[in-house]
Amino acid sequence: MYLTVARDPRPLVLHVVFRFDTGGLENGVVNLINGMPEQAYRHAILSLKNISHFRDRVCRKDTQFIALNKLPGHGVFQYSAVWKLLKEIKPAVVHTRNLGPLEMQVVVAAASRAARIHGEHGRDIDDIEGLNRRHQYARRLYSPFIHRYVALSRDLQRYLVDKVGVSPARIEQIYNGVDADRFRPALAGDAPPPDDWPFPPTSWVIGNVGRMQGVKNPALLAHAFARALSLKPELKGVWRLVLVGEGPLRAEVQAILDRAGLAKLAWLPGERADIPGLMRRFNCFVLPSLSEGISNTILEAMACALPVVATDVGGNAELVQQGRTGLLVEAGDIDGMAQSLLKIYDAGDRSQAMGAEGRREVESKFSLPAMVGAYQALYDKELARAGHQTRKH
Repeated sequence: MYLTVARDPRPLVLHVVFRFDTGGLENGVVNLINGMPEQAYRHAILSLKNISHFRDRVCRKDTQFIALNKLPGHGVFQYSAVWKLLKEIKPAVVHTRNLGPLEMQVVVAAASRAARIHGEHGRDIDDIEGLNRRHQYARRLYSPFIHRYVALSRDLQRYLVDKVGVSPARIEQIYNGVDADRFRPALAGDAPPPDDWPFPPTSWVIGNVGRMQGVKNPALLAHAFARALSLKPELKGVWRLVLVGEGPLRAEVQAILDRAGLAKLAWLPGERADIPGLMRRFNCFVLPSLSEGISNTILEAMACALPVVATDVGGNAELVQQGRTGLLVEAGDIDGMAQSLLKIYDAGDRSQAMGAEGRREVESKFSLPAMVGAYQALYDKELARAGHQTRKH
């Protein structure tokens, strides 16, 4: 048996992901589960690959986790395992995310009466422009098995309509939400910096949080940091760089900083659990990605009242308003990012005003309750359409 099935009248939402590890997609799932009223739905997470310690961020003790430890290749060999699981736990909603687990909706359609929802959170790592015809065809092939789509950005919504051929009437566009109580501006009574914080309080800190992998392009930020300081060497006394996260490119980023003679001005602490506290010590947040859906870390930085410099990809332009809450630069543009960092620094009070405006944007448009409410309404509507009973909440 996969799970112990209790006599619980609440409908079960089964969230299906390719892997459950540190990342924006997983963070969105965690925020949704933690934020949804317990009386509304119970939840389970099915990972085709592994489930990491990131599960510890789920506060709901009634959430269940299943990992299938998928081997490389097509998932057809897991169909029977997923079939048995569906028959045992009887989910009311099955919510897949991104291309990896999409094919499992075929099994869901055959094995259960669950409402079938699929979310697009961002570009595939090997198709950052969304031009791969094989990926488009795969999504088109599985489209008849999906009741409702969720696109996290208008950019992804256009992709589903224009490239995959999904009717706009089948798509809900729901932005990520951020916990604006946990991610907030610095206050006078805040705790001191962590013991391993390496910089003096007079530093001007450029920060990034994210997995160090190709699509996140952390090397661009390291190069831009070096380029900006080569243009204004006097800033070496005050500028500092923090890149929080683990991944295969960490050594490359460190090597770029070492070659530029800037290792002592940068801190790469790896993966951390104290992200809100660290962000409150930043003066500017930078996201140098090659592709994004709707970035959780941009929203978290905005909630912390930080001006944002981000590449103009995916849904970033839907979050960062040019000159109002931050600056956008072309993907891969080292000079453009270096100049933008200098502009934010030189702007002084204006850059702080950008951060304050970003905080107001989060409070009005990107709150966690708004996101949770939108998903809860979607689940309710699709359950009613499928003929399931829902509890009043």
